[in-house]
Amino acid sequence: MLTGKKIVITGGTGSLGQVLIRRLLSGEMGQPTKIIVFSRDEAKQHNMRVEYMQKKVVTDEVIYRNFEQLLEFRIGDVRDFHSVSSCLRNADVVFNAAALKQVPTCEYFPFEAVQTNIEGPQNIVRAIRELNLPVEMVVGISTDKACKPVNVMGMTKAIQERLFIRANLDCPDTRFICVRYGNVLASRGSVIPLFHEQIRQGGPITITTKDMTRFLLSLDQAVDTIFAAIKDGYKGETYIPNVPSAKMTDLANVMIGDRPIKTEITGIRPGEKTHEILVSEEEAYRTIPRNGYYVILPILPELRRNDAENNYLSKEYSSADYLMSEQDLQSMLNQYQLLNIDPLDSPKELLR
Repeated sequence: MLTGKKIVITGGTGSLGQVLIRRLLSGEMGQPTKIIVFSRDEAKQHNMRVEYMQKKVVTDEVIYRNFEQLLEFRIGDVRDFHSVSSCLRNADVVFNAAALKQVPTCEYFPFEAVQTNIEGPQNIVRAIRELNLPVEMVVGISTDKACKPVNVMGMTKAIQERLFIRANLDCPDTRFICVRYGNVLASRGSVIPLFHEQIRQGGPITITTKDMTRFLLSLDQAVDTIFAAIKDGYKGETYIPNVPSAKMTDLANVMIGDRPIKTEITGIRPGEKTHEILVSEEEAYRTIPRNGYYVILPILPELRRNDAENNYLSKEYSSADYLMSEQDLQSMLNQYQLLNIDPLDSPKELLR
């Protein structure tokens, strides 16, 4: 599907971006002619350059011949319209993975989250609309926190979803779709690296509330969801993975094992939920199963297809619904080699 395409990944140096790039380079979705990593962190870009130079994806002249490579690195910021519009020129496919995603950070710096998570997507839409750019598809990466949001991060991501859905009316030649998923195992800033570090320090493991549950999926499952949306999604649809969830107390118990480490309940952090939701009760009436995923049909009636399915969900899809046992959790962590790994290892090494 992506053979011969020029692809832009905003926030391409993040945890998801790195796995997405690896999967795109594998050729499973076809062979693109160009993958542009668009981000504002030159150090992370340099580290990726060196990594792919060693794999012979780019040459040893990567800094001076950057724009001739299959994998191109471009410094820029989704907050800046001119930077975005320059990067999207002649692009065929855009993955918007750039985001401020740490819940407490967004609570303390809400307007920073607005600029990245709302103005960034709007700059993508504006560039395509005002400059009449030949972009075929835009995929917005969202989060379970965008569903019935109670924190700034989720609120801004919910607006991103609506901006991209609405953009299908403004840019009829571009297909805008979204994917929404929960906690990614061992991604930067997530709970598993935190627990590993607390275990390494001798404890305690801190848990905000004993009832807290979270959806859990790997970075590859997140990319699987993106690829499913590309293959089967229609304009304005939002793809949701069907993944398990777990209590954080059970996760802590499995990771502690027989070590003499205690857990400590610290209380809900600013903007935190006890349970996450991937499909709300209000969205359920327009959410259908499709090829192993849930698909939220567009909220705007102009984008609904006449032949759309009608086997809608009967209730919301919450992380409190189908919890894994501790045995299931242990099997999952063993599968991804996340139980007995040095906690100083980077997330990309954990999940490669």
